[in-house]
Amino acid sequence: MPISAPEALLDVRGLEAGYGKIAVLHGVTLTINPGEVVALLGPNGAGKTTLLRSLSGLLGITGGEARFADKDLRGISPREAAREGLVHVVEGHRIFTQISVHDNLLLAGYDLPRGERAARVDEALAFFPEIAAKRQDRGGALSGGQQQMLAVAQGLVRRPRLLMLDEPSAGLSPVLVDRVLEVVASLRRKGTAILLVEQLVEKSLAVSDRVYAMVQGKIALEAQAQEPDLHARLERTYFGN
Repeated sequence: MPISAPEALLDVRGLEAGYGKIAVLHGVTLTINPGEVVALLGPNGAGKTTLLRSLSGLLGITGGEARFADKDLRGISPREAAREGLVHVVEGHRIFTQISVHDNLLLAGYDLPRGERAARVDEALAFFPEIAAKRQDRGGALSGGQQQMLAVAQGLVRRPRLLMLDEPSAGLSPVLVDRVLEVVASLRRKGTAILLVEQLVEKSLAVSDRVYAMVQGKIALEAQAQEPDLHARLERTYFGN
């Protein structure tokens, strides 16, 4: 029986999406409740990034439905999604390399009143002392790990109700991976819901409430993150053993 709550923050039913004539998502159904962390696992090419792109408005939805805080996500733009509190931090730390850390964060809150924007920048930097100390440095002068922190901080400026993180550990050292996941745990304690796409299964499950596994564009498994036999179930899901 699917694990869900009566009033899900994100409610996805039979979602279909793809690129041109190439269908990638085939009837994806999932829910995320307010304040919970959900890990989205699966092999490369399973459709995880496509799912995040379709939910945040970067990619059109071709079938099914997706609602965020009871708002229809079909046809929504990334800017509209962010204003609603649905924020997508894409893979590959997309930052502006020629301007300062501080200005990167100001741009993330471009549509906010000046005083509110400054407060949110300080709030986001408080999660990452490593880049707060470099707020006047150019984004391109940061290490890869620090750029990833900046990308996450850009998302936090929006004070998301749901933060979608696509492979936040990619290219990071183990120490920096732990730092990013510490922020995930901290956000969870503050009531922010998170959809976490990650290849590091153990670390993902340690900070998550529930898990979905995708295979070939479909949800193949749904479980509580701390179920004792979960690793065996994931292995069977991926490899059919």
